[in-house]
Amino acid sequence: MAADNTPVIGVMTCARPKHERTPEFLELAVGQKYLEPLLDRGALPLPIPNFGEQTPFDALLARMDGLLLTGSLSNVHPDRYGGAVSGESLPLDIHRDACTWTLLERCIEAGKPVFAICRGFQELNVFAGGSLVQTVHTAAGRHDHRAPTSFAPEIKYGAWQRVQVTPGGVLAGILGSDDPIRVNSLHLQGVDRVGDGLQVEATAGDGLVEAVSLRAAQAFCLGVQWHPEAVPHDPVSTALFDAFVDACQPQG
Repeated sequence: MAADNTPVIGVMTCARPKHERTPEFLELAVGQKYLEPLLDRGALPLPIPNFGEQTPFDALLARMDGLLLTGSLSNVHPDRYGGAVSGESLPLDIHRDACTWTLLERCIEAGKPVFAICRGFQELNVFAGGSLVQTVHTAAGRHDHRAPTSFAPEIKYGAWQRVQVTPGGVLAGILGSDDPIRVNSLHLQGVDRVGDGLQVEATAGDGLVEAVSLRAAQAFCLGVQWHPEAVPHDPVSTALFDAFVDACQPQG
């Protein structure tokens, strides 16, 4: 917690090879787009020094009021849910997996809010005992949820997918409605088996789970498969980040 009661929000980083010729040298990275919605709401983003199991968890948890699990180019290692490694599993980030698992366990135990986006959403599901399908577009009855083949932001991150919000759920409460919403879709992998204790908060037209919450959580604990940070002024994105940062406000 910052001295001036500004909420401090830990933001997950990815451990990536700095150069393909020296893969043993890693750099920790997080997209600026994940930090800006927090800064805009008066919070202080704290990029996590992700050293896997050697991450300084005690020092971090003493300073964090909440946790944002970001999206990533990497995927959850299939060993985490009993899957097999294939070309579609890559790239992997075992340092992030190890760091995230401990952070999730300790944040949930301590009642600290958690907002999980894309890879973070998948991490929350697997952490709870769920599994993933590695190529959603090849699964029977599923649509193609991968990103449009354009680099124009308004197309790549455009809200082209219709999602049904679960009536009476956490997401419906945040949005003030259970009317269908439109969100972007940029993912290859997705939820197969829903994790224990998770409540489905939204589904796509093909039935794929698009949002979950943790029923037993003492505080805000929500995951979404789409990318609200990429369209921060969209009404759905605004409502999500408002609710998360509000939940992270220091008490007392």
